[in-house]
Amino acid sequence: MVCALAIFAGILAGRQNRSKKPPAKESAVAQGAKLYKQNCAVCHGNDGTGGGAPPRSSQFTKPTPDLTTLSKRHDGKFPAAYVEEVLRSGAKTPDHGPAEMPIWGTIFKATTKSNEAEVKQRIVDLTAYLESLQIK
Repeated sequence: MVCALAIFAGILAGRQNRSKKPPAKESAVAQGAKLYKQNCAVCHGNDGTGGGAPPRSSQFTKPTPDLTTLSKRHDGKFPAAYVEEVLRSGAKTPDHGPAEMPIWGTIFKATTKSNEAEVKQRIVDLTAYLESLQIK
């Protein structure tokens, strides 16, 4: 009888363990929002409209772009590949003068000890967040 109870208890414990789901991974948009707040909001503003907080944004020669209009500026379609490329490699630089936006791919690579999978995930997350900011 004791043996049967022990077996039954073991079966129940096994079922309980299987029914517990692992904690859900945070969504790309939520992760991207954190990255945006840490890295981008200072220049592009908390809402992505380009109104970064002084004095940082006042150091630039051009106004920072409104990231909420990327889709609008690309015929109504969010340019995910373009955004990922700008984040990874930087914006195209003018013939004269420096690029004012940091090259996040290089920065992420340095901060993740060259973990390319993590760099890619950060860029994907930021891109997903920027897509969620698009005005309709």
